[in-house]
Parts: sequence; structure tokens; C-alpha cells
Amino acid sequence: MLLLLATWGLAKDRSWTVHTVAALTISISKMLLVVLFFMHGRYEKPVTWIFITAALIWFLIMVDLTLSDYLTRGVVPGSSGR
Repeated sequence: MLLLLATWGLAKDRSWTVHTVAALTISISKMLLVVLFFMHGRYEKPVTWIFITAALIWFLIMVDLTLSDYLTRGVVPGSSGR
């Protein structure tokens, strides 16, 4: 519940300098709580950790591909440039 309140408080704040880093830190903390405790990943066999790691690697590949596409786009002609 504390992480939920932190997310809500962060959404209300509009200082964008720390916003992204704090939001990612909170979301990673939530993800770790879900995997380790609610999905009982903490007490699973090593083969389960292989699949958890593979899912994380696949997610990072998808984020990398998305960011490489987004960050290399130029300004569309005729747009306002925002």
C-alpha cells in the first residue's frame, strides 16, 4: 500500500526532473514484490528462476527495440515539432 501511495503522490507532483527515475524505482520494487512473494518465486527451484530471468531479458529486449525506434525518429514535416 505504501508503494501505491508513493505512485499516487508522484503522479500528483509535476517536477519532471526526478519523476522518471522515481517512477521506475517504484515500479521495479512492485515487480520484485510480486515475483518474490506473491508468486512464491523466492522459494522456487532453479529452473523456475531460469524462466523468470528469460522473461526479464525478453522484456529488456522489447524495451530496447522500442526506445531505439522512438529515439531515432526525426521530426515529421508539416508538424509543429512538439
